[in-house]
Order: sequence, then C-alpha cells, then structure tokens
Amino acid sequence: MNRKIFLTEDGSHSLQVTGLQETYHSIHGAIQESQHVFINNGLNTLIQSNISVFEMGFGTGLNALLGYLLCHSKQQFLTYTSIEKYPLSNQEAMQLNFPERLDQNRSFFDRLHKAGWDSPSLIEPDFKLTKIKGDISKLELSGEHDIVFFDAFSPDIQPNLWTTEILNKMHNLLRLGGLFVTYSAKGRVRRSLQEVGFSVERLPGPPGKREMIRATKT
Repeated sequence: MNRKIFLTEDGSHSLQVTGLQETYHSIHGAIQESQHVFINNGLNTLIQSNISVFEMGFGTGLNALLGYLLCHSKQQFLTYTSIEKYPLSNQEAMQLNFPERLDQNRSFFDRLHKAGWDSPSLIEPDFKLTKIKGDISKLELSGEHDIVFFDAFSPDIQPNLWTTEILNKMHNLLRLGGLFVTYSAKGRVRRSLQEVGFSVERLPGPPGKREMIRATKT
C-alpha cells in the first residue's frame, strides 16, 4: 500500500493512500478527531482501574498513544489489542508528528511501532500492547474487552469491513455493557450494529462531521 504524509488542519499529520481518495484521519484534524471519537466519547467514560481495548485498525498508532496518555493520567492499567493488515514502516512512523503536537517525548510512540507483532509487549508498567498482523475477516478472535475502537477505512472504501459478520465479531469481543465507538454514522452501519445486538446512539461528530456512533452491548 503506497501512502504519503500530509498535514491536517489542526497541525497534526495523517496519511493518504495513493490512488484512493481516502485518508487515515480527518483532514480537519487528526488528533482532534481521534480525541473526540475514541477518547472523549469512548475511553474517558470508563471508570474501572483496568481497561481492555480492542482496536480495528492500528494505523498510525494515534489512538493507542492518546489512549495511553488518558489512562496513565487516571492511573488506569490499559491492555490494548489492535489488528492491522497493512502496518506502517518504522520510517513512516518516525515522520509522524503526534508526540510533538501533544508535547510528549517520542520514546513511547516509537516503541509502539517497534513492538513485535502477534505477542504481548509491556510498553510501560501500566500499558500492555498486542499488535495482530492480519485480515480480521480471516482470523478467529477471542477476548472480553471493555471497548472497541472501530477505525477501519470508511464503509464506502472498505465495505467488507463493515458487514454484519464483522460487526458481530466486535459484539462477541465485548463484555456485557461494553462500548463500540466509530467515526462513521452511516445508516447501514447503525442498522447492522442493531441487528447483531447493540443499542446504538448517534452523538455529535468531530469538526467536519455531523455525527458519530457509540453503541453498547446490552
């Protein structure tokens, strides 16, 4: 997959897939989109001392970075599992400016990307990361997570990742009462989530987007 780095409107980087009109984050701001969707309306609503995240699409590692910063500040232990079919190279990751935009040392972010695949890595005493390299449609997954960050490319670009079958996998990966959050608010996504057993709510979206979805396993 060929990609190029560009600046979004909040000064943080994102990636564009060459040949597709698709970017890894909102052009209106990578950090502010991830912060709004996955952190403020997802992770920050959880109060337990140990939190387990499953992420669809490790991508740039931005969600993992923001998730760690929040949980570390709240003295919560974060177990983070993420799947990615097309990992960034270390060279690509080293060019991303997220740590600098967040006034953070680069060390943690670099270790996210340098961590091995398909086995757990204790990146910090309060952060355990497992990166899975592969195609979610072909893998059997297990676990009981508190929240799913669903950050695949858009349903128009990758409809095969937004099917009832895939969303049912996400439902099965959550504990009762667990959350599913995504930037998409398309009607067909909402209906598929309801079909597999989620209670769905539409929330105000980040800048440049009217709505997002948060769903609960009931």
